[in-house]
Amino acid sequence: MIHSMTAYARVEHKATWGNASWEIRSVNQRYLETYLRLPEQLRSLEPILRDKLRQRLNRGKVEVNLRYELKGDQDNQLTLNEDLARQLLKAAQWVKDEASEGRLELLDILRWPGVISAQEQDMDAIGTELLAAFDNTIDQFIEARAREGEAINAMLLSRLEGVEQQIAIVREQMPKVIEWQREKLTNRLAEVKGELDPVRIEQEMVLTAQKLDVAEEMDRLEAHVKEARRILKKGGAEGRRLDFMMQEFNRESNTLASKSICTETTAAAIELKVLIEQMREQIQNVE
Repeated sequence: MIHSMTAYARVEHKATWGNASWEIRSVNQRYLETYLRLPEQLRSLEPILRDKLRQRLNRGKVEVNLRYELKGDQDNQLTLNEDLARQLLKAAQWVKDEASEGRLELLDILRWPGVISAQEQDMDAIGTELLAAFDNTIDQFIEARAREGEAINAMLLSRLEGVEQQIAIVREQMPKVIEWQREKLTNRLAEVKGELDPVRIEQEMVLTAQKLDVAEEMDRLEAHVKEARRILKKGGAEGRRLDFMMQEFNRESNTLASKSICTETTAAAIELKVLIEQMREQIQNVE
């Protein structure tokens, strides 16, 4: 199944240390471009995230956003080293008693190195959790791409059927067009005075038929339809190949339009160009 390059996914992650949410969105782009917005404390995850995106995606402009919030009782939590504080108090009191002067400043005790420390979060453990949540997010993101790709696939198959219908119309009309052109040429030559040369008439008809013959263009269009269906059935990152196929479709439809001399084939050529343009617009979103 083909995948669309346009998709969105969001996953929330709740833990004892706080909450986080991942968002991934993308639009069509010729190549894969990734843009990451991460909190400063988690910048170390950036190369890992880029590598994960490269492994799972082929094309598209992809934006990744991480919102991260620690719980109030987890952020800047202080820890008191009670044993060290008791020792310092005892030593300070002894100095005061020995000197028989001065006073004991409790804040000085608290400022002593090692008495109070701020509890730091284990960012490695948090990062591991967030990466697992990111894997879940990218899974949902790819599923969204697949659902959108399924809709595009159905639309393309429908338009390919329309192309086949127009090919059938042109094939049906061509014998009538050739016969009409034969009668037209015969009538014009009949207006010329003198005896008509049957050989010359036949030569003129052969040249006219060659100019009007679109059998080769019809054969190529049918081959292109078959190849496009094969690509869609194969699936995967085939956006560039499908885009190339649309160029080939356009080339044959332009030739058909240039050879058209009746309203039926002209209308079929116009309808072909409309169908091809509709497919081309959708293929711009295919990965």
